[in-house]
Amino acid sequence: MKFSVLDLCPVPEGSDAAQAMRNTVDLARHAESLGYHRYWMAEHHNMPGIASAATSVLLGHVASQTSTIRVGAGGIMLPNHAPLTIAEQFGTLATLYGDRIDLGLGRAPGGDGNVWHALRRGREGQDSFPQDVMELQSYLADADPRAPVQAHPGQGTHVPIWILGSSLYGAQLAAHLGLPYAFASHFAPDALEEASYLYRRDFKPSAQLDAPHFMLAVNVLAADTDAEAAYLRTSVQQAFARLRTGKPGKLPRPVEDIDAEIGAGLRQGVDHALRISAVGSEDSVRRQLADLIDRYSPDELILTGQIHDQAARKKSFGIAAKVLNDMPQQADRPLESA
Repeated sequence: MKFSVLDLCPVPEGSDAAQAMRNTVDLARHAESLGYHRYWMAEHHNMPGIASAATSVLLGHVASQTSTIRVGAGGIMLPNHAPLTIAEQFGTLATLYGDRIDLGLGRAPGGDGNVWHALRRGREGQDSFPQDVMELQSYLADADPRAPVQAHPGQGTHVPIWILGSSLYGAQLAAHLGLPYAFASHFAPDALEEASYLYRRDFKPSAQLDAPHFMLAVNVLAADTDAEAAYLRTSVQQAFARLRTGKPGKLPRPVEDIDAEIGAGLRQGVDHALRISAVGSEDSVRRQLADLIDRYSPDELILTGQIHDQAARKKSFGIAAKVLNDMPQQADRPLESA
């Protein structure tokens, strides 16, 4: 099973965006050396704790500093952009770095209402996501000489497009268009089982993909001991709690008592949202990842780990890679009803 990295380019408390970007390059090189298949980054706006807002720019930097790992967006929030612009950006990346570039597309704005106004004034209420995806596909396909507009660079690059989502909408669209599907189970897992079932059931083969390809997103926080991993996890618990209460900030330092920091009630809600996770020592992470693979039968895993300390973050991805490289391949099993 292929396994990949989702990096939000976190800005830790006490640091800045420039260091976060250096950390991203460091982690990408490390992931490449460990055998990770893809290195994806996501578009977020107006968030001081995430430095990947200009996603295609940062992806180009990561691609220039690596040589074999696939590099891509997980994802670009397409409602924020004209499809032609994204085709030109990712066509440029593919022209520079060859067949290493992926383009994952999301339907959310990647920010709040103020961001929506700042990015797309006058476009409220219009949902043209399926049409925009198909338009973008046409710009990356072989050039049609009759087309009034073409993407240069872009035409003929055939950058692989993925649909991202956390609801049934994305699963149904990915199935209808015959595209690979990545589910945001690392922070919004409630529709996971039904979405994965509908995607596989309704998938229609396409020029890009013959059979469904489902990617499961998992939070992984691995360390020498379960206690140390639980301590590291408190950073993402705090960050998610602050986001839910409208107070986003830089990635917090870990704390010894998470309930004292955010309250037991809020912590329980956060833990529910983050429940697709593997947290603990190597043995614990092996057991939890095996359970998730057995339950959801993904074709690929994408791991994310919001850890304040860069050395601890690299170590966590190293432990996860060891576990997954050592794990026996899962046999295909019949599709079951959700």
